[in-house]
Amino acid sequence: MSESNPAPVAESSRRSRWLIKPDIQLRLGAIFAGITVLCLLIQWLVFSSLLTNAAAQVPVGGEYLLDLIPTLLYRSILLSVGIALPLTMLAGVRSTFSITGPVHRFEAYLREVIRGTQLGPCKIRNGDALQELCTLINEATEPVRRHALGEQKSDEKVA
Repeated sequence: MSESNPAPVAESSRRSRWLIKPDIQLRLGAIFAGITVLCLLIQWLVFSSLLTNAAAQVPVGGEYLLDLIPTLLYRSILLSVGIALPLTMLAGVRSTFSITGPVHRFEAYLREVIRGTQLGPCKIRNGDALQELCTLINEATEPVRRHALGEQKSDEKVA
């Protein structure tokens, strides 16, 4: 072993797990979903108010329309939530990939550096966020990696 270990991320840019950091990703997805539900409820209240006012001003059939409003609004909100909530949750989780992937990689990389099994630089995919942090981690760990590589070479000379 005269060369340092290459970072596993360089071999493939394909994810092996759908949720990299489930706690963070699901929490952010839930925040997106909560905001969506809040927006849908506000929309429902505004639409209800406007529809009720319009029904009260209709000269003929206003009472019939007023009776239909609750049913129409409940169907509308259920359909909207049924469509918007899963899409928002998916978009929320999907939007976290470019951040949680590198964070997961940094954690794994630093564990390997501490164990002395990672002597190469940290690498993340080109489209991922936190590229500057990856560079900084490489600069910070270089003395440790260089020292470990020196020890490994001296062990090979002794053997």
